[in-house]
Amino acid sequence: MTTTRNVRLPPWSLAIAAMLAAQLSAALSMNVIAEVGAAATAWLRLTAGAVIFLLLARPPVREIRRRDLPALLGLGVASGLMGVMFLAAIERIPLGTCVAIEFLGPLTVAAFRSHNKQALAWPILALLGVVLLTEPWLGTIDVAGVGFALGAAVGWGAYILLTQSVGDRFGGIKGLALTVPIAAATAIVGVPEAAGHLTLAVVAACVGLALLFPVVTFALEMLALRGMTHNAFGTLMALEPACGVLMGLLVLQQKPSILQAAGILLVVAAGAGAQRHGRRQRDSTIDMQEALPYPPQ
Repeated sequence: MTTTRNVRLPPWSLAIAAMLAAQLSAALSMNVIAEVGAAATAWLRLTAGAVIFLLLARPPVREIRRRDLPALLGLGVASGLMGVMFLAAIERIPLGTCVAIEFLGPLTVAAFRSHNKQALAWPILALLGVVLLTEPWLGTIDVAGVGFALGAAVGWGAYILLTQSVGDRFGGIKGLALTVPIAAATAIVGVPEAAGHLTLAVVAACVGLALLFPVVTFALEMLALRGMTHNAFGTLMALEPACGVLMGLLVLQQKPSILQAAGILLVVAAGAGAQRHGRRQRDSTIDMQEALPYPPQ
């Protein structure tokens, strides 16, 4: 007689797997960027993601009210612009450095939401980590790459602010089925870049990238949040820049220096500190869309 044993993975392992999947998708995107460019890759990934989410869930179009439109459009546009800027940044600067700079967006939002002046020290600590990562004293800093990463940081911060109102009305996959198509339409700036360069291999690669992130990432986060508190999940998400460095090292052979490794540690510590001392405005339920670490790119 045989017995079947259910293997349950700890929630923290699912959260880490979600981060690794997201950063693996970003690292693998470099191959497509080399073929069609960053803007075209962002448009293709977002379009593939939009189609996938529309197949997974019917968007609640009939539930949309006029007062919902500004937040829905703003969230979709912020996600689309962030996708373009993020990929344009990793085309120019290391993946881990880009994620660390981008992380300044949600970190600053968390600090200001905490209603504690001492929490403002966390973005400053993270900024110090970014300085160590970019090593401006060497004179080799890519200004455009850092600028695109900062633009992605602004997009991530805007995403967090807009997600609360959108998530209250259209949470989870249904919310994504509404906003990701808007993000794909925003990334239409990549269409001219893609024209004449589209092949079946490129399209298939972008579908695979979209499956990896945001679809698989979202599913793993949803499973992780069933067994974790919001604060624990948010604190663990502070490891996102470190996951970016790891994937940059393993996939792209981007090896950080000792000072850059120290910079990543500062950013991770700042993210964990800001989350632990932050306070949510709503504690009764966990909204899946609000819990996402960053918008679908």
